[in-house]
Amino acid sequence: MHAGHGNAPLWGALFVVAASILWGTTGTAATLAPGVSPLAIGAVAMGVGGLLQALSAARAIRRQRSGILRRWRLVAVGAAAVAVYPLAFYSSMHLSGVAVGTVVSIGSAPVAAALIERFTDRKPLTRRWLTGAFLGVGGAALLSFAGHSPGTAAGTDAAGAWGSTAGIFLGLLAGGTYALYSWAAHRLIGGGIPSRAAMGSIFGLGGLLLMPVLAVTGAPLLHSWTNFSVGAYMALVPMFAGYILFGWGLARVRASTATSISLLETVVAAVLAVLVVGERLPALGWLGAAVVLGSLFILTPRTQSTPQPAAPAHGTRSAPEAAGTQPASVGHRDISR
Repeated sequence: MHAGHGNAPLWGALFVVAASILWGTTGTAATLAPGVSPLAIGAVAMGVGGLLQALSAARAIRRQRSGILRRWRLVAVGAAAVAVYPLAFYSSMHLSGVAVGTVVSIGSAPVAAALIERFTDRKPLTRRWLTGAFLGVGGAALLSFAGHSPGTAAGTDAAGAWGSTAGIFLGLLAGGTYALYSWAAHRLIGGGIPSRAAMGSIFGLGGLLLMPVLAVTGAPLLHSWTNFSVGAYMALVPMFAGYILFGWGLARVRASTATSISLLETVVAAVLAVLVVGERLPALGWLGAAVVLGSLFILTPRTQSTPQPAAPAHGTRSAPEAAGTQPASVGHRDISR
């Protein structure tokens, strides 16, 4: 798929929105298999989904193997983050409750992504991004905590105060690792590796790292067709299809922008909880959802018209060509290979 240079950031944002909608279904799906541990849910979702990404991108990975091997440290960092993220994310929700675990994990990711870009890539934090991220995180917090009184979140009674605190730290770890593998994939794509090859290599290796966890914890997934169906859905739809869309988005927007837009996941999860699970969302929750949706209009990059360069004089080259640079957006790159 190709997108015009001027519209590439908008397409990237839309791809991330589509991925976030798929990710927002995971909480509702997990409620259908209460006998499966959070480690097993995370391992089957990200592990099997990652391996499927690698298999679907096998040809692209082979064609790009020399470039991937040259950047093996970046691939290894991204893969390690992929392996840690689902275990920390689902364990955070189990220990501190769905509301707290979700808002800490997803809400901390844009901040972590911005800090990574600031200190590794020296990218400045724009006022527009700061405004959108602040509104998005605030709206997500309002949405997640609305209707949840202290001490009533799932898992809090059993785990106690120490368990809830551990869940918060695991949520921060989840947000940090989410930001880290998003940054690693964006760097690979920006370095000339097509999206399918970059995502397939990082998620495939991360999926391999999760296989021992799945082998140890995954037996309940085979105890019933319901449990098996939940595991299959989590791996195929939100993780496999969702992260393909996310990879297309990362080819067109910064990692900090992508992780901020993915706050939409909290809105989708809340709406599904109301429509499918039967939960009730108070007025403050709907206000939080509206704030998150409003932040997307700020975070979504504006389309830019691409002026046609004047024809260079005979024997000269255009400035970008002479400087050996490329346009800032990588959206024009072939990501279908």
